[in-house]
Amino acid sequence: MIDQTKQILADLIAFPTVSADSNLSMINYLCDKLEKAGARVDIELDGSGKKANLFATLGPDRDGGIVLSGHSDVVPVTDQDWASDPFEMIEHNGRLFGRGACDMKGFIAATVAMAPMFARHVHHRSLHFAFTYDEEVGCLGAEQLAQSLLARSTTPSLAIIGEPTSMQIIEGHKGCFEYTTRFQGLEGHGSTPDCGVNAVEYAVRYVNRLLELRDQLRNMAPSGSRFEPPWTTLNVGSLTGGSVHNVIPPRAEVEWEMRPTQSSDANFVKDEIQRYCDEVLLPAMRTIHPGAKIETETIGEVAGLIPTDENQALKLVSELTGTNCADLVSFGTEAGIFQSLGMDVVICGPGSIEQAHKANEYVSLDQLKQCILMLEKLGQALARS
Repeated sequence: MIDQTKQILADLIAFPTVSADSNLSMINYLCDKLEKAGARVDIELDGSGKKANLFATLGPDRDGGIVLSGHSDVVPVTDQDWASDPFEMIEHNGRLFGRGACDMKGFIAATVAMAPMFARHVHHRSLHFAFTYDEEVGCLGAEQLAQSLLARSTTPSLAIIGEPTSMQIIEGHKGCFEYTTRFQGLEGHGSTPDCGVNAVEYAVRYVNRLLELRDQLRNMAPSGSRFEPPWTTLNVGSLTGGSVHNVIPPRAEVEWEMRPTQSSDANFVKDEIQRYCDEVLLPAMRTIHPGAKIETETIGEVAGLIPTDENQALKLVSELTGTNCADLVSFGTEAGIFQSLGMDVVICGPGSIEQAHKANEYVSLDQLKQCILMLEKLGQALARS
């Protein structure tokens, strides 16, 4: 199985599925592999027709199935100092190098390599494969897949998200909400600032209000929160605008994000910052220029994975791995989207997040073997169910 997994992983790494580009070649490759194993495969294109999700099923078409999920896209390699071609797998000292090796083509390769075995063992409980597009830029494919799953007559009950966790079980992470806020003012000469609307100045006031809200969030942490830090965080990533020192800048842009521990915190921030715009900033801007605007684009609002007292996915993966403990992580995944559909969800996959997104990304053979062992035990469990 490790040799088959390595070959499939080499093939997957060779597909340069950077989020900005198409993933169709990789999806078609996975479709062929799974269909040959006997799976029923659905491919769902995005609006552009250049990207797709894959959802495949082995076993009966009934409620209560198990989902093995991974994203097909990878982050860019631009300006990274790789020791080898990032889209050609290299094996060295027990490590497999290549873009996506751990995030998260290693897990996908292992599940597809195991598909023929799963096909022999699945009898009464269905097993699903969910491979998505554009996780790295806002979980766009998973959001589309979620809508498709809602429309189905049958619903899976468990999901295992194979993000790199060093094969440790993860039961929770914060959400990730990303925004770009744009300011339209009125340009003019720097010597007469009262005759223009300085978009940069209003963007600065907007940022100051966000920072005030960030301080308030520290006192709103849920009781007993296990997250680190325990409260919802807020970060301003960039503020851009203006061109030269003697021109009133008519446009500015703020990129910001928050990582909510609970949905009420996200609603609080969005309501408060919108109220500040409507009651303070916009009236002042429009006193001078009625056409002044403040517009916020939602880049992505990815739900967090909330730890629950009863989690059948956690129970199952604990039995498969022999691990009785579960932890939380700071990075985001698609897990919360599957949880929002009513599934019990955990994250567990080969490789370390410490290698993800970096030059010379790798997954160790030992990690892949541990993943294969978990999947073999999953096949045995399916045979008994």
